[in-house]
Order: sequence, then C-alpha cells, then structure tokens
Amino acid sequence: MSEPQLPRPRVRLAATERREELLRAAVALIEARGVVALRVSDVASAAGASNALVLYHFASKERLVAAAFEYAAQEDLAHLRRILTRRTCAVRRLRAAVRWYAPTGRARGWRLWIEGWVAAQHEPALREVARELDRQWKMALAGVISEGDENGEFSCADPAAAALRLTALLDGLAVQLTAYGSGDLTRTEARQWVDEALAHELSLDPAALVTR
Repeated sequence: MSEPQLPRPRVRLAATERREELLRAAVALIEARGVVALRVSDVASAAGASNALVLYHFASKERLVAAAFEYAAQEDLAHLRRILTRRTCAVRRLRAAVRWYAPTGRARGWRLWIEGWVAAQHEPALREVARELDRQWKMALAGVISEGDENGEFSCADPAAAALRLTALLDGLAVQLTAYGSGDLTRTEARQWVDEALAHELSLDPAALVTR
C-alpha cells in the first residue's frame, strides 16, 4: 500500500510576488463580480492569504481596487507598446493596435474597465489612476500617428485629437457591446466601424488598411 500523500507546505513568496498574487486575484474577482461586490476577505481567500496581509499591502479596499486596475492596465499598455513598436509600417501597427483594443479584440475584459470607470466617479485614487493610464494610451497611439504622418504614409493634421477620437469610439463601442449587449450592433459591424474611423483619421481609403 502506498504512503498517503501529505499536503505540500505553501511556498513562502517574496513581498513583491505576494503583492502581485493578490492583485491577480483582485482583478479576476472584479471581472467576475464587479467592484461593489468585491470584499477584502474574498481576495484573501482566492490568494490563500489572510485579510491582514491584504490590508498590509494595500491599507484599504479602495487602494486595493485602484492598484488592481493599474496592474491590469499596465499589462495591456505593455502589450500595446509591443504592437506599436513592431518592425512594420505605421498603418499596420495602428490597425493592429485598435483592433486588439476594441471590444471585439483581445484586450483585457471590458467589464473590468467599465467597472473601473463607474468606481472612479466616487474614488479619487482610482480616478487618478484611470486618468493617467488613459493619457498613456492616447500618447502611445498619437506617437505612431505622428510617425506615420512624418514618414508620408498618410496625412493627419492633429495626431493627439485623432487618438482622442479613436479611443472615444472604442470606449463607446465597449459600452454598447459589453454593458448593453450587442442589440442592433454586431461585432462584425463594430470592427468595420473601427476600421472606417481609423482610415478617416489617416485620410486613407478603408481598403488601404487591408492592403498595407
């Protein structure tokens, strides 16, 4: 008869690793349940930690939520920058970026971001995080638009304004498709609108986005 298997002792993690584990647990719970339903005890349980340890790292639920959104957004920003620094033309990079970020793409679950927008109206710390991350996204997009304009790939008189309009469209589509359900708008139509908006901002024919 084989010896019974004893449970393995939990490996002690470094403080930075433990903090990241708590953040991953918080992000998953926010995506599944929303900010309002999130409890410190749920995060602790999901991460196999104590309430005291969660509060040691974040002091309050509000700071935990703000840190969780920043953690998730920084992951997306890192992926965005990888797309925008590929060795290909600016048009291809921009199309790949907006398609990835769109609610029909593979960016982090849009429910998470919508929850963040709502919570930010009442939480100053989260509002500052959301504002800074939004600024970084627009700057990254505007930078590649400026590059393409300077290289003569396309024409855009105001890259910053173009980036603002594009992100406003993507955010609006996210609300329509995620918060309200698809309704009369299909994901195929939404993807087409994103392509058409990008082409318009770059003074290109929409067909040129596919052939570039």
